[in-house]
Amino acid sequence: MRKIAFCLAALMALGVQAAEENDTVKAPMYRLFVPLTFYHSVAGHQLSLTEEEAGEVGKAVDKALMDIYLKRPDLIQNTETQMEEGGTLRSDLDEPIVQKVELVEQVEPQPEAPVIDEPMQLVVTKPSFWTFKGDGSLQFMQNFVSGNWYKGGESNYSAVGALTLEANYDNKQHWKWDNKLELKLGMQTSRSDKVHKVKSNEDLIRYTGKVGLQASKRWYYTLQVLAYTQFTHGLKANDTKVYSAFMSPLNLNVGLGMDYKVEWMNKKLTGTVNLAPVALNYRYVKRSWFDDEQTQWFPSRYGIEENKHFLLDIGSQVTASLEWKLNDVVTWKSRIYGFTSYKRFEFEWENTFNLKVSRFITATIFLFPRFDDANKRDDSLGYWQFKEYSSLGFSYSF
Repeated sequence: MRKIAFCLAALMALGVQAAEENDTVKAPMYRLFVPLTFYHSVAGHQLSLTEEEAGEVGKAVDKALMDIYLKRPDLIQNTETQMEEGGTLRSDLDEPIVQKVELVEQVEPQPEAPVIDEPMQLVVTKPSFWTFKGDGSLQFMQNFVSGNWYKGGESNYSAVGALTLEANYDNKQHWKWDNKLELKLGMQTSRSDKVHKVKSNEDLIRYTGKVGLQASKRWYYTLQVLAYTQFTHGLKANDTKVYSAFMSPLNLNVGLGMDYKVEWMNKKLTGTVNLAPVALNYRYVKRSWFDDEQTQWFPSRYGIEENKHFLLDIGSQVTASLEWKLNDVVTWKSRIYGFTSYKRFEFEWENTFNLKVSRFITATIFLFPRFDDANKRDDSLGYWQFKEYSSLGFSYSF
């Protein structure tokens, strides 16, 4: 390689000297300054039987190229045939290309920026970490059965009103505080009830509060408070007993554990799941109720011991509040509550299916299975209890 490079350098020097003496020798020299190419004439001169007049420079260039062809063929990039197929430079462009430039006689004046003499005041607004939302509904249901209906039955009318309010705090760093208030009251009438003209079929006042310290992206160390009671008396058809009332019972649950933020299926399924290994459950009933002959059933019905008006349990609990938007029309809201003191077990699963008929009209199906082994065992259902209704009415979210 060094020999070839030295030979090429010598030929270049020779070519430059010859070019200064005679311009006719410039033609063979260009082949030393372009990418290495296999020229037919080089091989032809070496194999020719007659001596051609190529000049001293031409013979030196041919000899140098032949050495490269034989010793380093890998350096050859082109052949003379490929160059001929590529064509030559165009010679039909004789006229020079002239650019057409239009000069503007006068530049349009630019608007001047207004001069402000008074100093500018920078207003920084404090970010709001609170979010508020809610929804309300008023549902109706009517069932008419004539007196001579062959299968029997009973006409009845009912209405259910519900209101949910939420105020949530999240500073986007570590702390969050969620507050949720649920109000629900439903009334119904039935012809067979000779004792009560109207009685409640749905009655709830429930508050859920959670204070959380962020542990990871979706997990929070959480203290949860759950309190619920009802608006009015709980009655049964043709029965003078009062089965429940405002603050009787009053349930208060305090749990310490972890809260998980659910955002699944492209945020179509959202909500929270709370796991509390340590939970305190308190149930209270007014003492005055025990002096009434109509309410002597209270202790056994709510797991309260005789001559007491409260129940205190320590155990573990799990709660979940989920909302799944199945599509633009159907939404499923689910609430799960479970508590165990390792002596008794209480479980609730509320399911609300909302079918959006129009902007303000919604059909609702409510399913509520419940398990509580603190109550008296039923002969057919055991410790299970069920509640269900369907209705159609107005709804509004804000």
